[in-house]
Amino acid sequence: MKLSVIVPVYNERNTVQEILRRVRSVDIGEIAKEIIVVDDGSTDGTPDILKLEEDSTVKVLRHAVNQGKGAAIKTGLPHATGDFIIIQDADLEYDPDDYRTLLAPVLKKKAEVVYGSRFTGEHRDMLFWHSVGNKFLSLVTNVLYNTTLSDMETCYKLFTRGALDGIEIKSNRFNFEPEITAKVLKKKIRIYEVPISYAGREFEEGKKITWRDGFSALWALVKYRFTN
Repeated sequence: MKLSVIVPVYNERNTVQEILRRVRSVDIGEIAKEIIVVDDGSTDGTPDILKLEEDSTVKVLRHAVNQGKGAAIKTGLPHATGDFIIIQDADLEYDPDDYRTLLAPVLKKKAEVVYGSRFTGEHRDMLFWHSVGNKFLSLVTNVLYNTTLSDMETCYKLFTRGALDGIEIKSNRFNFEPEITAKVLKKKIRIYEVPISYAGREFEEGKKITWRDGFSALWALVKYRFTN
């Protein structure tokens, strides 16, 4: 079996080398790993670092200009050959040591899709309005799609290959998160949640998501409830 790790990257020169080290070194037993990095038009020196990191374990794909997280994931997905696929942000907010926790339900045949919840595991306090926004979007998801997710916006989303069959991603930016959630739930796949650790960073540390992305996510949840 193999786990494909898709890493969208945009201007993360201070963290990308360390996150790749952590992904490479995490022990997930007998499951092989492939790492697919998509540099989304970085301009801060990240491409130079990735040139040094590319080897037999890390494949680097590049966008000429910045297109957004969703676009980077769409570029990476066709190159993923694993039985399981997970999204890994290039900052240090999420810990690859949690891969084992995320994989456990699918290995036990309990789930096809597993989300890592930042609100049920140990975590560094996040910004208040980010917390409110995340919980509100999860509530809207639950109302519209008849589910009980605690953290729809989490980066750590793990899919079996079959769960993604037939799903076409259209979103190019952070609205990837509600779109993929909506389309998984519309396939009648129940999402399994597990607690993960989380170390949220501040805007001065490079955090990119803003309140505007919250409105985009809300619109995506409503739109994909009634359209494909």
